[in-house]
Amino acid sequence: MHEMAICENIRVLIEEQARTQHFNRVERVCLEIGALSGVEVEALRFGFDVVMRGSVAAAARLEIVETAGTAWCLPCAVTVTIGRRYDPCPRCGSHQMQVTGGEEMKIRELEVT
Repeated sequence: MHEMAICENIRVLIEEQARTQHFNRVERVCLEIGALSGVEVEALRFGFDVVMRGSVAAAARLEIVETAGTAWCLPCAVTVTIGRRYDPCPRCGSHQMQVTGGEEMKIRELEVT
């Protein structure tokens, strides 16, 4: 389950920021996760609580903003929303698509004290 490794990396980033930005506690962590990122959101939620124990984010509330997958359809020449990689174009049914968004995962906000 790579979500635990993701949570450990988030913890490292938060602790680095706590040292450089001089905060002692994280109240809220907001993550942005794309639909095509390959991240299992529920596994990430579970892993977050486990990995953050004993850190400045031990009591942090986790918020996840899920972003849609998008792709450029070559025949339609438009950007369309897709739910999964290799989905056909919802307009024309073509599989000639190039993913343009929804693969990202980033820390959007930290609320700290």
